[in-house]
Parts: sequence; structure tokens; C-alpha cells
Amino acid sequence: MVIWIIGLSGSGKSTLANKVLEDVEEISNEKSKKTVLLDGDVIRELFDHDIGYSIQDRLLNARRICQLGKFLDKQNINVVCAILSIFPETRKWNRENIDNYYEVFVDTPIETLIERDSKGIYKKFKNGQLSEVAGMDIEFPVPKNPDLVIKNDKSLDDLLSNSIKIAKLLCQ
Repeated sequence: MVIWIIGLSGSGKSTLANKVLEDVEEISNEKSKKTVLLDGDVIRELFDHDIGYSIQDRLLNARRICQLGKFLDKQNINVVCAILSIFPETRKWNRENIDNYYEVFVDTPIETLIERDSKGIYKKFKNGQLSEVAGMDIEFPVPKNPDLVIKNDKSLDDLLSNSIKIAKLLCQ
């Protein structure tokens, strides 16, 4: 199964994905499949930062992650993916090409992201030090039909309370 956790930068994708992995470990048994995490930033690092952040480079990274997710799923390995996922066509591809695909949208208002700004991205954008920021000067098309929407405008505990539901999907 491929769990595709998407949302804007700072929305809590990676935090939620890591908690899902912890929960899978706690509730799994010997019959459970191996579960791995694919994070958009880690995939960039894995490929030796051979691409930047242009729209074309972002699309290439997204396609790599889609293909890798499909490959691992076919090898009977569960995948939890934390990715910005700004391309509706890659999400469509996943639905059409990955047998067990489950999409989670971490919906965090842009005002909340700017206020939290855990990575300093939004401040750098506002100060003109950074461009090509999804949700600011790059459009972020909200997913039309995610399997689960998590509104993340409250506490971290509120966000993470959703992880057990997702982990149980992986342990079926």
C-alpha cells in the first residue's frame, strides 16, 4: 500500500508520516509487511541534489517518487510518502497505477503556516530572499478527492491523533 501524505511546506506531512511509522511498529505483527518512508527532501538528497526547485525539477522529483512508490508496492513493501505534491497529474497517475493507493491531505491554512514558519521559508519569501514557494508564488492545487483530509490548524497532538487510523490501514 502507498500512503501519499500531501500538503504545503510546514503543514506537518513529515511529522505525521514519522508518527505513522512509529504506530505501525507498535501495532504490527510478524505477518505485517515492511513499511518505509519516502520524503520529498530525502529523495532529492538520495539523488545527490541533482535537481533544483523549478517547476520542471519539482515534477521530475514527484515522478521519481511516484515510480519508486509503485516499485516498492509491487515488492510487497508498504510506503508512507510525505510530499508537497503540487501536480494533480502525478496524483492521478498514482490512482491509476498503484493498486493500493491512499491519499491524505494535510490541510493547513496559509495564515497558520506563515505564523508557524517552522523552516523559515515563508519569512524568506516575504523578504524577497526566496522564490518558487508553493502556496505563495507557485500554485498549490488542493486535491479534489483525497481519501482523508486532516485539518491542521490546532495542536500537534490533534494532527498526530490521525496517525493510528492510517497505520491500521498498513497493518491489514
